[in-house]
Amino acid sequence: MSSAWKNLRHKFAQIGIKNNFDYDLVVIGGGSGGLACAKEAVVQGAKVAVLDYVKPSPQGTKWGLGGTCVNVGCIPKKLMHQAALLGEAVHEAADYGWSIDKESVKIDWDKLKTSVQNHVKSVNWVTRVDLRDKKVEYINGLGYFKDAHTIGALMKNNTEKSITARNVVIAVGGRPRYSNIPGAVEYGITSDDIFSLDREPGKTLIVGAGYIGLECAGFLNGLGYDATVLVRSVVLRGFDQQMADMVANAATEKGVKFEYKCQPKSIEKTSDNRLLVKYAYDDGREVSDVFDTVLFAVGRKALVDDLKLENSGVIIKPNADKIDVDEYERTNVPHIYAVGDVLQGRPELTPVAILAGRLLARRMFGNSTELMDYDDVATTIFSPLEYGCVGLSEEKAIERHGEDNVEIYHAYYKPTEFFIPQKSVRHCYLKAVALREGDQRVIGLHYVGPVAGEVIQGFAAALKSGLTFKTLQNTVGIHPTTAEEFTRLNITKRSGLDPTPATCCS
Repeated sequence: MSSAWKNLRHKFAQIGIKNNFDYDLVVIGGGSGGLACAKEAVVQGAKVAVLDYVKPSPQGTKWGLGGTCVNVGCIPKKLMHQAALLGEAVHEAADYGWSIDKESVKIDWDKLKTSVQNHVKSVNWVTRVDLRDKKVEYINGLGYFKDAHTIGALMKNNTEKSITARNVVIAVGGRPRYSNIPGAVEYGITSDDIFSLDREPGKTLIVGAGYIGLECAGFLNGLGYDATVLVRSVVLRGFDQQMADMVANAATEKGVKFEYKCQPKSIEKTSDNRLLVKYAYDDGREVSDVFDTVLFAVGRKALVDDLKLENSGVIIKPNADKIDVDEYERTNVPHIYAVGDVLQGRPELTPVAILAGRLLARRMFGNSTELMDYDDVATTIFSPLEYGCVGLSEEKAIERHGEDNVEIYHAYYKPTEFFIPQKSVRHCYLKAVALREGDQRVIGLHYVGPVAGEVIQGFAAALKSGLTFKTLQNTVGIHPTTAEEFTRLNITKRSGLDPTPATCCS
């Protein structure tokens, strides 16, 4: 048989395979990663459907299309963080000469919540319109596998729809966990609920000191609500611990309370509809206090249980709630892929899911070979004093390369904006983690201070491109900015010299 005939027969076989299915691609999950993958697949010529369904939280909260980021994550979080920063700025304005009645400055929770939710709903609508315009079929149903190529969708009216797909992408993300204590689910809330809470949060206990816990504690405190954080072990586990301590100390200065080595034991409702929380320290002490709100931020669980993966042949490890994939985002079943927070060992960040989803669609339908690079992903903690970072922490760099092979450049700095209102600059600090050899390749950058996300984004591209400390030193800064401080670094921890600047302009 000639090679031309073989190729022709293969082409017709592929067409036949394609036409045996309702869709070239079905995406289960309408969050950032799934939608990015679906839309890119259409650009590449595929016929695509997206299934998305939100189960209400234990407190009854539900939302529209768009996933965690849009509805109960990055977007409403940043808006409430901004509201808290504006409240702080109003007070600072008086020092700059504005006539402000500080006593009258108070947040209207209902108005804030309504404004945030109006924006979220507008994004839900735009997302649906965008799918329609791009010819992606949206199915508002809970998706699960009936077999490896057949997807069932349980619809809102309890009817069921079945569709078939040549390829499937799992992008269901995750939902917050609760502590396994009496009263947690009955009386507690999570980040699923806080942004649409129909009452003022009041005095709030935040259980958990990861980035979600610190961000929620920060904006609640900034909005004028009493906020206490229970820390089981350390703040911001997995992040550079020197920077994490600075974030916590800065939050403490602003009024957030931290209880370390402490875990909740139970929650009970009081006669006046408040919450009595009992918690215990590692040393055996037991304490109780009354709160208006208890918010759990103790991690997230991937939503694999409803997928009925056993029908698809996709295998996950025993007692695991995340999916293992190879470098192509492919599961053990060749035509079933996964992206986003449902993946084992990948950064749980919206931009990661978006880029991974797009690249996956281009490989499936556009003859691309480009893989997602999960290393050196930048991120920011939107705590009261923000923390941005990219690359390795100081601890991880030393562990990977050895202390003698790593140089840490660091400095405190004084943001110009802090001078007149006399804001604390004790925690405005940055450092570059570099290899000592040659031009000293930079392998980590860390910054605590104003607008950390904006500052670290550009440096993230530089680090990704092979930034060296020599290049950093020879870069002319924009004066006076806080980002400029990275170009002024010159003191190493190894030297023992004081990293506090003498002046701002020399």
